[in-house]
Amino acid sequence: MDKEQFKERTQSFALRVINLVEALPKDQTTSQVIGKQLLRSGTSVGANYRAACRAKSTAELITKLNITLEEADESLYWMELIVKAKLVDSNKLQSLMQEANEIVSKRSVLSQNLTVKTQRFSNL
Repeated sequence: MDKEQFKERTQSFALRVINLVEALPKDQTTSQVIGKQLLRSGTSVGANYRAACRAKSTAELITKLNITLEEADESLYWMELIVKAKLVDSNKLQSLMQEANEIVSKRSVLSQNLTVKTQRFSNL
């Protein structure tokens, strides 16, 4: 998957998160607080990936990719809480949670590979 495809994928993820948050019960404080946290982290995934694509150095690239990874993982955490708090049925979130896991996996591998390459060059 190239960077443009991944930009689209993370934007699609953000839109799905927005739709989920909008579907949460409006009359519960818990769902509103968790929803705001999920909205922040879920939309940040794509924004930080776009910033990584414009990085001016390998260090900046690694930093932004790590933020992307952290935000996707945090989004997964909030979705897990939504399911455990019984705010939304787990079957309805399964696909979105799987997408968050895949984003975490792909960015984690790339970030680790870049970190190893950077360390090799700094040891020369």
